[in-house]
Amino acid sequence: MKFGGTSVADAERMRTVADYIARSVRRGNRVVVAISAMGKETDDLLHLAGQVSDTQPGREMDMLITAGERKAMALLCMALHDVGVPADSFTGSQAGIITDTTHTNAKILEVRADRLREALEAGRVPVVGGAQGVSTMRDITFLGRGGTDTTAVALAQALDADACEIYTDVSGVFTADPRVVPEARRLKRLSFEEMLEMTAAGCPKPAMRSVEFARNHGVRLHVRSAFTWEPGTWIKEEDPDMEQAIVSAVVSDNSEAKLTVAGVPDRPGIAARLFRALADRSINVDMIEQNVSLAGTTDISFTVPKSDLATAREVSVALQGEIGANDVLADPDIATVSIVGAGMKTHPGVSATMFEVLAGEGINIEMISTSSIRLTCVVRGDLSEKAVVALHRAFKLDGE
Repeated sequence: MKFGGTSVADAERMRTVADYIARSVRRGNRVVVAISAMGKETDDLLHLAGQVSDTQPGREMDMLITAGERKAMALLCMALHDVGVPADSFTGSQAGIITDTTHTNAKILEVRADRLREALEAGRVPVVGGAQGVSTMRDITFLGRGGTDTTAVALAQALDADACEIYTDVSGVFTADPRVVPEARRLKRLSFEEMLEMTAAGCPKPAMRSVEFARNHGVRLHVRSAFTWEPGTWIKEEDPDMEQAIVSAVVSDNSEAKLTVAGVPDRPGIAARLFRALADRSINVDMIEQNVSLAGTTDISFTVPKSDLATAREVSVALQGEIGANDVLADPDIATVSIVGAGMKTHPGVSATMFEVLAGEGINIEMISTSSIRLTCVVRGDLSEKAVVALHRAFKLDGE
């Protein structure tokens, strides 16, 4: 069971979660818990770091940020003892989570879960601090935002758990953001591939890395609410015998920006030079589009996270003379709108329907990206919600 920050935001929520875990244990389940920092504690620690340091060394940032989860795991164990459930807290390193040496965004290499197995055999509930581990250089490491999801999946795989339950502040994965589309409904099940495409397109929960880990290791996920406790959305291997919905969900993302490097010579090596320079600055490029060459020149457009826009523009401008570009244009006011569904692989006409719906709403498409089960369009940022509502209605996602 993984519990996010909102699930354990204060003492009352902590006691509520402890009571829920106790009831599960009394039903005969053996439970392992991965827990996030309480509420906005991680944000508060980052803010505090900014007040005392401009350099913020990665090793010390990891030591600081993971303190939030250590505090939460100890408090939850205390609450569990109060309701008669013996429990032991474990840091990531005590739980045997071994990571690489990348600070602030480490990746799990292996899980040596002997101590957790011993606790389970003794009838105790292990409570593990999320999003943390110990590196091969024996330093404390932080797995990055959403890392507690990854911790939970890694523990589930190492312990051969029946399932990994991701408890959060929503009751599952929906056909669209319910704040944008009130008619959006909770999906009972999704394949790993559909969920991965949805997280890539902007769906915030669960974290993409955790879904990748779950797919690679066959860990069944159950995303559900820590407030209503009702059954949520199961994410698992695609059932080959089950008829798939053509489109399962509509997802939008306003966190990206577009850069256009205009008027570059149409010759080999230009794109390679540009995108190598961006990669060397750790800028993650998502969609790429190159126009048809006219008079020997072409335009290259691509999207990057808004947080990386200034750096991406700086890199592109620095290369402008070398690659012979006429101009570099930055556009922060875009959004992506995506439709995702395993049934798209076998149903023609889905893209035509999407384009017709957007045209009918007067929404211009600036870029297009596709996979076998996802179709993404770049539109003006202020039109993304209008596009989501129209597409959700056109593909009849409000019905069973």
